[in-house]
Amino acid sequence: MIAEHATPAAEVRLLALGDSYTIGEGVAAEDRWPMQLAALLRTHGLHVAEPKIIARTGWTTDELAAAIANTGVEEHYDLVTVQIGVNNQFRGRSVDEYRAQFGALLARAIGFAGGRASHVIVVSIPDWGQTPFGARRNRRQIGLDIDAFTAVNRDETARTGSRYVDVTTISRRAADEADLVVADKLHPSARMYAEWVRAIAPTAIAALG
Repeated sequence: MIAEHATPAAEVRLLALGDSYTIGEGVAAEDRWPMQLAALLRTHGLHVAEPKIIARTGWTTDELAAAIANTGVEEHYDLVTVQIGVNNQFRGRSVDEYRAQFGALLARAIGFAGGRASHVIVVSIPDWGQTPFGARRNRRQIGLDIDAFTAVNRDETARTGSRYVDVTTISRRAADEADLVVADKLHPSARMYAEWVRAIAPTAIAALG
């Protein structure tokens, strides 16, 4: 029998940091992957609050860092996700610059998680070269560049003891599956985000204990 005044489950607070992939360019708000992740976690009995998203289409690592500073985020979160870097690659920024800026962002993310690195999930960079939009460019070179940037964020994740999820492999299916992108032929569709969430969810559940 449940006690009449049983203590309600603690609220799980989620912060998502990123760019167009995190804000869900081209999809409805509820189809953004942080929103889909929160919904899926609720089906596992977790009381997940509406995620806070700090992300915008086109942002690079330094632009995300500036936005975080301007937003003045001070709260601690139970789960923090970071997905950033595609625009560094797109604009021709150096991998060395990315390493320094991403490392600083990851340190901020760990701070937002109350110093608990295991409560931070880095999500890999999608390969936009495999989209129909990317077909106009040198797909092979884009893929090599994405792999170089992704190697950096994987290394930095391991260095800090944070968690890592690969969605790059899923993103490369867009070359053969047209419904994985939206009308702009570049950004992920709700279906691709759902695929990402299925990959991210076990790591998120492990992070939340």
